[in-house]
Amino acid sequence: VQLQASGGGLVQAGGSLRLSCAASGSIFRLNAMGWYRQPPGKQRELVANIDSGTMLISGSTNYADSVKGRFTISRDNAKNAVYLQMNSLKPEDTAVYYCNADISGDPYDYGKTYWGKGTQVTVSS
Repeated sequence: VQLQASGGGLVQAGGSLRLSCAASGSIFRLNAMGWYRQPPGKQRELVANIDSGTMLISGSTNYADSVKGRFTISRDNAKNAVYLQMNSLKPEDTAVYYCNADISGDPYDYGKTYWGKGTQVTVSS
């Protein structure tokens, strides 16, 4: 299983970016998915996550207080993908952003956490 993230870059404060992350490989069930970030010199922290939901109900979401109202996480189960729409970006959002996913490889697998390689987001003031 691999997670491939994209969409990072350099943006001015107040701007927007959209991160994408697609999972590939031996996937029976895609459980919770999420985004973390690691600012320079700091520990990795949760940005947002979303559970699998059902066919009729979107997965429930959870956000770090620092991004509530500015970031939106979503997923497309048909594409095994998770997205992070980031609006009103601030210099303190500068970090390497990582996607992760809990994936079951077969019906008896409770799930294992996988991480994608990070993508750099830099917000200039």
